[in-house]
Amino acid sequence: MSPLTYILLFTFLGSAGSLIGGVFLLLKSELSRKLSHFLTAFAAGVLLATAFLDLLPEAIREGTLGTDIVLAWTLAGLLLFFLTEQLIHLFHRHEESYHEEEGRGGSTIPLIVVGDTLHNFIDGVVIATTFLVSIPLGIVTTFAIAAHEIPQEIGDFSLLLHKGLSPRKVLGINFMSSLAAFAGALGAYAFGSALQGYLPVFLALTAGFFIYIATSDIIPEIHYEKRRGFAFLKSGLLVLGVLVLYASLLIVGE
Repeated sequence: MSPLTYILLFTFLGSAGSLIGGVFLLLKSELSRKLSHFLTAFAAGVLLATAFLDLLPEAIREGTLGTDIVLAWTLAGLLLFFLTEQLIHLFHRHEESYHEEEGRGGSTIPLIVVGDTLHNFIDGVVIATTFLVSIPLGIVTTFAIAAHEIPQEIGDFSLLLHKGLSPRKVLGINFMSSLAAFAGALGAYAFGSALQGYLPVFLALTAGFFIYIATSDIIPEIHYEKRRGFAFLKSGLLVLGVLVLYASLLIVGE
């Protein structure tokens, strides 16, 4: 097979593999809705661990940007999401209080989708560039990406369910988001090293997005949990999310 065929095939396999956990979650959608408050706490841990243990170290290891520049782009991503959410709030100011609360949850949905889409785009770039180096390296990289994406996708699915979206909409959103991996893969194949030079910027921006989502939307829910037992449980699940992502990185040798 040609390198392009390998790239497209394994980008598909990587995207499908990363969605396995989320699809399983949807099969038990009623149970998932009951547990969504707890799953979002787990998701916060996954998002934070992905940002600090995977995306930022990888951006720094790329070596094309200094650590200070990587952190500056991370801050830019966080501020960009803050400003985006502020703009979304402005468009919901005219609604009544009930719908304002609904809009607050709705404003987080685009942030989750954008962050996940950008992350999928980066995965596509990484898969394509490694296949251009060697076929075996591309295969190993694809399975590594799928392995550490599974807990993150479970977190994304649970967040969207928690925001009130139906399982069908959640699946549709994540399917469309996964297509960004093909865009990244084809872009990397077409433009090669030129696009790869911007990879640290994409990684840093995505890290900023994930940090903002976890700290501005999910963690405050844990702080304001009035039931002490639930607050402890959610705190434990947040830490568990970090540990699961960290363990997956160790297993795949990241």
